[in-house]
Amino acid sequence: MILSLLINTVGIFLIGSLLKGVHLNSFFTALATVILLAIVNTFVKPIISFLALPLTIITFGLFILVINAFMLMIVDGLLDGLKIDHWGWALLFSLILSVLNLGFF
Repeated sequence: MILSLLINTVGIFLIGSLLKGVHLNSFFTALATVILLAIVNTFVKPIISFLALPLTIITFGLFILVINAFMLMIVDGLLDGLKIDHWGWALLFSLILSVLNLGFF
């Protein structure tokens, strides 16, 4: 679990430094983002995923990326050190983060 936390923190920090529309204040902000994202994914994402199940089925699972982007926008609203400029950057951020998680886990 700690390894997953560190890999995601480094990944989010690198993604934040590569994408122009994602702004992170520090490495500790990336760590806080990972922790807060885990909490949001634990409590909010199952409810949203259940409500969006018909759309997820129709889009063959691609709507999950939109849900992940929505989770990132929630974290952006809750955390002061993270700023995502608009929805497109959140979608690209969630896509890259999903690929990162596929590669390591």
